[in-house]
Amino acid sequence: MLKINKFSSIFAATIKTFFPSLGKVHRTTFARQAANLWRVKEKLWQLVLSGLDFDSEISLIDSFPLEVCRLARANRCRRLREISAYGYDEVARQTFFGVRFHLRVCLPGVITTFEFAPADIDELKVAEDLFERVSGFALGDRNYWSPAWFEICRRKGLQIIAPFRSAKREKRRFPRRLTNLRRRIETVIGQLAERFSIKRVWARDAWHFCSRLLRKVLAHTIFVGLCQKQNCEPLQMAQLLSF
Repeated sequence: MLKINKFSSIFAATIKTFFPSLGKVHRTTFARQAANLWRVKEKLWQLVLSGLDFDSEISLIDSFPLEVCRLARANRCRRLREISAYGYDEVARQTFFGVRFHLRVCLPGVITTFEFAPADIDELKVAEDLFERVSGFALGDRNYWSPAWFEICRRKGLQIIAPFRSAKREKRRFPRRLTNLRRRIETVIGQLAERFSIKRVWARDAWHFCSRLLRKVLAHTIFVGLCQKQNCEPLQMAQLLSF
């Protein structure tokens, strides 16, 4: 984390050498213009994805909360007011106010699809959009269990695996290999939160918020591509920075 911050400082100090006029642009103007380029970021992300080596037949799905403010300020908070709602964070075991970030990750750890939705939206409804044209296998937690949806997915060639959180509730022991595979998306979420600070929501509207999320996902995808170029483990970003 320290090395990434140091890299950011070096970049900020040297960027004016290559783009001298950029230092004359006000920060808010630059942020607004950068947000207007969210379509360009999306196209660039898809271009980077097309050059990566990943298995699109094996998908991992999960979501995590993005708080827009503290719970005590939820009634008067104006940040992302049009898309925020009350939800429950199962990891922290507490209620929060904000949105949930849903993502689909393909092995070895590439984010291929993502979507954000109000915190009170059922995860299964968002999953239907994420897997609209996907086949193969998808591994998620019990929040993605639904007999009706399983049958729909089976007809289009998609098999959903959604075990219980507790091994005691499973009729058969869940394979350790799949458990370790499930942790891959948890690693991706941890990197987005810790290394790319995706949980720091400063945007006041969905337009800037979408642009910010695209920037974070694009940066993570580029790092995975650089790891593949250097023959490193796909998610070993610390090893990549040590070169």
